[in-house]
Order: sequence, then structure tokens, then C-alpha cells
Amino acid sequence: MEQSRTQSRTREESARLIGPYRLITRLDPPGPAAPCRRFVARTQDGERTVLLHAPLPGTDPARFATEADEARRLLGPWTAPVTDLAAPGETPWYATPYLPLLPLPVALAVHGGPLPETTVRAVGAALAEALAAAHAQGLTHAGVSPAAVLLTSDGPRLSCYGAVRAAGPDGEPRTGLPGLDPGALAPEQASGGRPRPPGDVFALGAVLAYAATGHTVPERDELPPSLRPVISSCLARDPADRPTAAALTAALAPPTTHRTVLDSAAALLTPGWLPGRVIAALARQSAELLAAELPALPAPAPAPART
Repeated sequence: MEQSRTQSRTREESARLIGPYRLITRLDPPGPAAPCRRFVARTQDGERTVLLHAPLPGTDPARFATEADEARRLLGPWTAPVTDLAAPGETPWYATPYLPLLPLPVALAVHGGPLPETTVRAVGAALAEALAAAHAQGLTHAGVSPAAVLLTSDGPRLSCYGAVRAAGPDGEPRTGLPGLDPGALAPEQASGGRPRPPGDVFALGAVLAYAATGHTVPERDELPPSLRPVISSCLARDPADRPTAAALTAALAPPTTHRTVLDSAAALLTPGWLPGRVIAALARQSAELLAAELPALPAPAPAPART
């Protein structure tokens, strides 16, 4: 009986470990799945805290690992950089640096409804800038959705690279697959088409619609009048009718004489760009994690006695 209890405790502790990291808490609340499983985690010596990503059940773990490796090429201030990932043959996971952050759906819940237009515009300009940089490198994010957007005090971060490709292969319908928000999935991707930059723009339009109204498929009249043309253009069913990410950056945050199109988002991220309740929630999260204590690891089994 005692051996059974010990084995049970060991299984519980090992479930708290992914790679070299001990899990502290889930990032996402219960409800519709995010594009991947996300945890705040810490090294066993307590020295480093990260945001750890793992594949959802029902997605392709090998494809997830490939996307994680590819995501290391994504650089820029508005993309969560991949700093550590599973070794070949290990159960896939990857880590990005932790800082206090809220998934966009959580931010709306904390705020009590759609975000102010100034916040929506700042988020959109920064994410469009991140996508423009990726597209210039020949990369398609293929994972943009409300849950993939993380809000921090100094700007948004884009996570969950390649979720569309990990959820389902090209050529097969992807509607209803784990982790994919149907409202943020471009029609050509939902039907199984290869993800391309116009699909990222469609998804970003859905994210902005969500931030401004609370859902990804709003009626046109629900959108704020000043944002209605740009969001509607992103959501065009024909990919050829959508703007480029660079054009979207310029539309949301026109460059000044001191800024280029690809760094104009920073002009919108001035003090007060986030609502007060969201800032307060970020501060609470930071305090709670600083105070978090990890359970003690089980003692190693004694070495067998020599005979």
C-alpha cells in the first residue's frame, strides 16, 4: 500500500515537470482551447521563470516541434522569442521568456468588455509590424488568433507560431480542429490551403474585431467607425482584396517624420495605452508568481543494498 502511494506521488510530481521546468500555473483559464497548452514554469533551481508551450491533445506533436524550431527565426519586439525547446526525441515543448502577461480574451474579461479604441489600435499596429517583419523573411505565422495575443505592460506579444499547420495538414479541412478559432481562420486555410501571409492578415483582422467588440465575427455596424474600413478589409474573403501587413501597420499607426512604417507602433504604446484594470491584473499576477513556492521534489529512491 505504501509503495502504491509513493508511486502515485511520484507520478503527480512528474506531471508537474516538462523538460527541465516545473509547472507553476496554467496561463489559460478553462474554456475554449488556446492554440497550445501554456504554463508559467520555473527551472528546478528557481533561477529562471518562463512561459512554456506544449501541444494540445489531438494536434501533431512532430509538426508542433518543427514549428517551434522554425519560430526561433522570428525576431522583433512584438513576438515572443523562442529561447529553449525540447531535444530531439523528447515530448515536444518550447519556452519563451516570462513577463507578466494576459491572453487577449482574459484581458477583455478583466476589463469587463471590449477594449478602448486606442488600445485596439495600438495592439493592431504592433502585431501588424510583427507580421510584416515575418513576411519579409518569407515566414507565415499561421497561428494568429485572440488567444495567441499576449498583452504586457509595454506592448503585445504574438505567440503560438504555426498552430494551423500543427492542427491539420495541408489539403484537409481544418474547421473544428483543436485550438483553431474558426472566426480567425481564413477561408482558404479552413478548407486546407497552405497558410500564406494573406491568411495572417485575415486572422489579425479577426483579432482586432474581437478586441473591439468581444467576438471575431461581428456585424459591420458593431465595429468602431474609425476602425471599420481597415478591419473589414482584413476580413475580405478573397485574399487578393486584403491589405499587406505593412500597409495595415501604416493604416493603424501612420509613420511620423521620425519613424518608419516598420517601427511606428511604438508611438501608440505610450503610458495609459492599457486600461487600468488590465494593468492591475498584470501587477497581481507578478506578485502572485513572486510569492509562489514550488512543492518539494520527492526524495530519490535509496540505492539497492549490496549483497
